[in-house]
Parts: sequence; C-alpha cells; structure tokens
Amino acid sequence: MEYVYSAMLLHSAGKEITEDAVNKILKAAGIKSDPSRTKALVASLEDVNIEEAISSAAFAPQPAAGGAPAAAPEAPSKGAGKKKEEKKKEEEEEEEVSEEEAAEGLSALFG
Repeated sequence: MEYVYSAMLLHSAGKEITEDAVNKILKAAGIKSDPSRTKALVASLEDVNIEEAISSAAFAPQPAAGGAPAAAPEAPSKGAGKKKEEKKKEEEEEEEVSEEEAAEGLSALFG
C-alpha cells in the first residue's frame, strides 16, 4: 500500500513517478523498498491516466462514527455484558472489512 501512496504523493505534487522518486519517498518514511515492487509499480503506471482513474473510481462514502442515534439503554440482565461485547466485536469486524474493501478498490486502480 505504501508504494501506491508514494505514487499518489508524487502525482499530487506534479512530479514524475519514477523508481528513484518512489524509493526516496519510501526511504523518507522509514520503509525499506523492494526494487521489484517499485519497478512493477512504475511499469504498471506508465500508460495510466491517474487523474482519470481517480475521477472514475467509485467510492461509497462511509458514515461517520456515531452518526446513528444512540439506542435507549437496556435494563441490565444476566449476560447483558456479553451481548454488548459480542455486538462491539461484530461492529469492529464490519469496519475492518469495509477498510479492506476500500483498499482493494484502490489497488485495482494501480494493478
């Protein structure tokens, strides 16, 4: 993912996306770059119009955390704490899946 981020940073700065430039960004971020991954990224972006790819990308907006009104508090019952924990775990798993799906969509733009 950091390779794609470096390419996006170079693009937004109006710089040419080259192996050397990507490697410099990764090094500045404290990431050891893999020459084969850098070469593959640059090669896959040669014929890509990044502006067009960004504008045609279909990203569904994610609702902000806490956007839904809070439910009325339940009366404490036996096992209520477990239900809350299970519900919280399910919500966290849903968030992780959503982030992974978004990352997959972005990676499809750059091969």
